[in-house]
Amino acid sequence: MDILLLIKSIVGLVAVLGVLLFFYLYSSKGKDKKEIKKKPIVSPTPSKVKYDFASLLQVIKNKKSTTKELGEALDLLIKYHGTIPKKLGLRVHPDFEIYSEILLRLCRHQNAKKDIVVKFDKELETLNPEYKREINDSLTKGLNSRGI
Repeated sequence: MDILLLIKSIVGLVAVLGVLLFFYLYSSKGKDKKEIKKKPIVSPTPSKVKYDFASLLQVIKNKKSTTKELGEALDLLIKYHGTIPKKLGLRVHPDFEIYSEILLRLCRHQNAKKDIVVKFDKELETLNPEYKREINDSLTKGLNSRGI
């Protein structure tokens, strides 16, 4: 008699468990349908402009860069990397050579207009007044190397 009672108890518990499981699954499906919200569609962003010095320099070195790309690269260069480290006594800082190269390449670039060159020259001189003479020398070298 004890075994018969044990079997009836197990069958009863399994039946109660089945009913509870049925209610749990039925109620969770209803909640999922109600809670689903439409997510806003995020359009993919176009390729972001890189602000690091090397990628801006690549735009300036690229002979196929358009006038607009050159202008944007130079604006970003002035905005994020416009200050040149201070002079080492009477000598220029070694990092100035990069800016001198930028001026030379800008003057030789086929899509560089005078407005872009003058704007970059003025802004660079404004941010770095102690390098004014060296900037003018680099600009002169670049314009002389242009070969009219």
